[in-house]
Amino acid sequence: MDNLKGLKRTHYCGDLRIANVGEEVVLNGWVQKKRNLGGLVFVDLRDIKGITQILFDTNVSEEAFNKAEKLGSEYVVAVKGIVRERQSKNPNMPTGDIEIEATELRVLSKSETPPIYIKDNDNVSEDLRLKYRFLDLRKPSMQNNLVLRSKVANIVRNYLSGNNFVEIETPFLIKPSPEGARDYLVPSRVNPGKFYALPQSPQLFKQLLMVSGMDRYFQIVKCFRDEDLRADRQPEFTQIDCEM
Repeated sequence: MDNLKGLKRTHYCGDLRIANVGEEVVLNGWVQKKRNLGGLVFVDLRDIKGITQILFDTNVSEEAFNKAEKLGSEYVVAVKGIVRERQSKNPNMPTGDIEIEATELRVLSKSETPPIYIKDNDNVSEDLRLKYRFLDLRKPSMQNNLVLRSKVANIVRNYLSGNNFVEIETPFLIKPSPEGARDYLVPSRVNPGKFYALPQSPQLFKQLLMVSGMDRYFQIVKCFRDEDLRADRQPEFTQIDCEM
């Protein structure tokens, strides 16, 4: 295996455009696909921002070309090269106008053949997706969902903070509450035979905070309910609680 010493990423794979032609860049990512055309090897390199095509030419760097011939799906690599305009452009890719002519390749981690494809709409079973969750989360749709959730949470925080709301974190280990759903119980090691309950709802501390003078507060918090599954409910879910 190679290491990254002296080679620092300059761009994400999905960031480069025609305006970057001529620049020397360093990209890190997973090998999505490889095509060997004899004296040329094309690799689609993927990270959280997208995919960029990498060109390995034996006339440019024989060492990098020889390494590229041995690459497999989901290998983790670092590539150094020059951005150039593609001859055959791909209008279906944001980076379809350019490619990287590689001058250096470092293989950071090898991979066995993945049990599922790292692409959307692969029709793999839910059980297999959950078993190999670390691979399923590499798919663009899954990563887009995580990014979208982060952006929504930031919008909520920025808006409420701008209107004098205070974000407060409340305890998870509490006394049971007399609500409709059953509590999840956590045994206490220091108090044998005693249990904590996980909160069903963040409103449990509403009265305490309001009476204390915290007239505007909010929290983005987990709720835990030991109840039968429904289409819109699972054992743990996130809820935004906002009081004024």
